[in-house]
Amino acid sequence: MKTITFTINGEKETRDVSESKTLLNFIREDLHLTGTKEGCGEGECGACTIILNGKAVHSCMMLAVEIDGCDVETVEVMSKDGNLDILQEKFIEHNAVQCGFCTPGMLMSARALLLSNPNPTVDEIKTALEGNICRCTGYKQIIEAVSDAAKGGKYE
Repeated sequence: MKTITFTINGEKETRDVSESKTLLNFIREDLHLTGTKEGCGEGECGACTIILNGKAVHSCMMLAVEIDGCDVETVEVMSKDGNLDILQEKFIEHNAVQCGFCTPGMLMSARALLLSNPNPTVDEIKTALEGNICRCTGYKQIIEAVSDAAKGGKYE
Protein backbone atom coordinates (compact mmCIF):
# COMPACT_ATOMS: atom_id res chain seq x y z
CA MET A 1 0.00 0.00 0.00
CA LYS A 2 1.07 3.54 -0.73
CA THR A 3 -0.41 6.80 0.50
CA ILE A 4 -1.21 9.28 -2.26
CA THR A 5 -2.57 12.82 -2.20
CA PHE A 6 -4.42 14.24 -5.21
CA THR A 7 -7.29 16.49 -6.21
CA ILE A 8 -10.39 14.81 -7.61
CA ASN A 9 -13.11 16.98 -9.14
CA GLY A 10 -11.85 19.96 -7.14
CA GLU A 11 -11.59 18.15 -3.78
CA LYS A 12 -8.24 17.30 -2.20
CA GLU A 13 -7.95 13.66 -1.08
CA THR A 14 -5.38 11.48 0.66
CA ARG A 15 -5.85 7.73 0.28
CA ASP A 16 -4.01 4.48 0.75
CA VAL A 17 -3.94 2.48 -2.45
CA SER A 18 -2.49 -0.82 -3.62
CA GLU A 19 0.49 -0.21 -5.88
CA SER A 20 -1.00 -2.60 -8.46
CA LYS A 21 -4.52 -1.11 -8.64
CA THR A 22 -5.46 0.59 -11.88
CA LEU A 23 -6.62 4.17 -11.77
CA LEU A 24 -9.94 3.11 -13.33
CA ASN A 25 -10.63 0.60 -10.56
CA PHE A 26 -9.51 3.08 -7.89
CA ILE A 27 -11.91 5.72 -9.24
CA ARG A 28 -14.83 3.29 -9.44
CA GLU A 29 -14.23 1.09 -6.39
CA ASP A 30 -12.49 3.32 -3.86
CA LEU A 31 -13.83 6.76 -4.78
CA HIS A 32 -17.26 5.43 -5.82
CA LEU A 33 -17.30 7.59 -8.95
CA THR A 34 -18.94 5.18 -11.37
CA GLY A 35 -19.45 7.47 -14.36
CA THR A 36 -16.06 6.39 -15.71
CA LYS A 37 -16.63 3.10 -17.56
CA GLU A 38 -14.45 0.11 -18.41
CA GLY A 39 -14.84 -0.97 -22.00
CA CYS A 40 -11.80 -2.82 -23.27
CA GLY A 41 -9.30 -2.55 -20.41
CA GLU A 42 -6.58 -2.05 -23.02
CA GLY A 43 -6.68 1.70 -23.75
CA GLU A 44 -8.39 1.24 -27.11
CA CYS A 45 -12.03 2.28 -26.63
CA GLY A 46 -11.88 5.48 -24.54
CA ALA A 47 -14.80 4.62 -22.24
CA CYS A 48 -12.50 5.16 -19.23
CA THR A 49 -11.25 8.60 -20.30
CA ILE A 50 -10.63 11.10 -17.51
CA ILE A 51 -8.74 14.38 -17.41
CA LEU A 52 -5.37 14.27 -15.64
CA ASN A 53 -3.58 17.59 -15.22
CA GLY A 54 -5.57 19.03 -18.11
CA LYS A 55 -5.04 16.13 -20.55
CA ALA A 56 -7.46 13.39 -21.56
CA VAL A 57 -6.06 9.97 -20.57
CA HIS A 58 -7.31 6.39 -20.47
CA SER A 59 -7.56 5.51 -16.78
CA CYS A 60 -7.41 1.77 -17.47
CA MET A 61 -3.81 2.20 -18.63
CA MET A 62 -2.54 3.89 -15.46
CA LEU A 63 -1.92 2.82 -11.92
CA ALA A 64 -3.66 4.76 -9.17
CA VAL A 65 -0.33 5.56 -7.49
CA GLU A 66 0.57 7.63 -10.57
CA ILE A 67 -1.92 10.37 -9.62
CA ASP A 68 -0.01 11.34 -6.48
CA GLY A 69 0.18 15.15 -6.57
CA CYS A 70 -2.09 15.38 -9.63
CA ASP A 71 -5.37 17.04 -10.53
CA VAL A 72 -7.98 14.52 -11.72
CA GLU A 73 -11.39 15.14 -13.24
CA THR A 74 -14.03 12.52 -13.91
CA VAL A 75 -17.32 12.98 -15.72
CA GLU A 76 -18.98 13.72 -12.37
CA VAL A 77 -17.28 17.16 -12.37
CA MET A 78 -19.47 18.28 -15.26
CA SER A 79 -22.84 18.47 -13.52
CA LYS A 80 -23.17 21.22 -10.91
CA ASP A 81 -26.09 21.50 -8.51
CA GLY A 82 -28.23 19.32 -10.77
CA ASN A 83 -27.47 21.43 -13.84
CA LEU A 84 -25.90 19.86 -16.89
CA ASP A 85 -22.71 21.18 -18.45
CA ILE A 86 -23.14 22.77 -21.90
CA LEU A 87 -21.41 19.75 -23.47
CA GLN A 88 -23.92 17.40 -21.83
CA GLU A 89 -26.78 19.60 -23.01
CA LYS A 90 -25.46 19.65 -26.57
CA PHE A 91 -24.97 15.86 -26.61
CA ILE A 92 -28.66 15.50 -25.74
CA GLU A 93 -29.76 18.22 -28.17
CA HIS A 94 -27.83 16.65 -31.07
CA ASN A 95 -28.91 13.08 -30.25
CA ALA A 96 -25.27 12.17 -29.64
CA VAL A 97 -26.24 9.65 -26.96
CA GLN A 98 -27.81 6.26 -27.57
CA CYS A 99 -26.76 3.48 -25.23
CA GLY A 100 -24.63 6.00 -23.30
CA PHE A 101 -21.73 3.68 -22.53
CA CYS A 102 -19.14 5.70 -24.46
CA THR A 103 -20.63 9.06 -23.47
CA PRO A 104 -18.59 9.74 -20.30
CA GLY A 105 -15.33 9.16 -22.16
CA MET A 106 -16.47 11.23 -25.15
CA LEU A 107 -17.50 14.06 -22.82
CA MET A 108 -14.16 14.02 -21.02
CA SER A 109 -12.16 14.03 -24.26
CA ALA A 110 -14.30 16.90 -25.55
CA ARG A 111 -13.97 18.76 -22.24
CA ALA A 112 -10.17 18.45 -22.29
CA LEU A 113 -10.16 19.83 -25.83
CA LEU A 114 -12.43 22.78 -25.07
CA LEU A 115 -10.55 23.69 -21.90
CA SER A 116 -7.30 23.89 -23.84
CA ASN A 117 -8.74 25.12 -27.16
CA PRO A 118 -12.11 26.86 -26.71
CA ASN A 119 -12.62 27.41 -30.43
CA PRO A 120 -11.56 24.17 -32.19
CA THR A 121 -12.02 23.32 -35.84
CA VAL A 122 -13.93 20.21 -36.87
CA ASP A 123 -10.61 18.50 -37.62
CA GLU A 124 -9.33 19.35 -34.13
CA ILE A 125 -12.51 17.91 -32.63
CA LYS A 126 -12.06 14.72 -34.65
CA THR A 127 -8.45 14.45 -33.49
CA ALA A 128 -9.44 14.95 -29.84
CA LEU A 129 -12.06 12.19 -30.09
CA GLU A 130 -9.82 9.72 -31.95
CA GLY A 131 -9.24 7.58 -28.87
CA ASN A 132 -12.97 7.07 -28.23
CA ILE A 133 -15.10 4.43 -29.90
CA CYS A 134 -18.88 4.71 -30.26
CA ARG A 135 -20.65 1.58 -31.42
CA CYS A 136 -24.18 3.05 -31.54
CA THR A 137 -24.50 6.69 -32.53
CA GLY A 138 -21.75 7.21 -35.02
CA TYR A 139 -19.60 10.27 -34.83
CA LYS A 140 -21.47 12.89 -36.84
CA GLN A 141 -23.82 13.88 -33.99
CA ILE A 142 -20.99 13.80 -31.43
CA ILE A 143 -18.80 16.11 -33.52
CA GLU A 144 -21.77 18.44 -34.10
CA ALA A 145 -22.50 18.52 -30.34
CA VAL A 146 -18.91 19.41 -29.46
CA SER A 147 -18.78 22.03 -32.19
CA ASP A 148 -22.03 23.57 -30.99
CA ALA A 149 -20.82 23.62 -27.35
CA ALA A 150 -17.69 25.45 -28.51
CA LYS A 151 -19.61 28.25 -30.21
CA GLY A 152 -18.56 31.54 -28.75
CA GLY A 153 -15.31 30.08 -27.40
CA LYS A 154 -16.36 30.43 -23.76
CA TYR A 155 -16.35 26.85 -22.49
CA GLU A 156 -15.35 26.55 -18.82
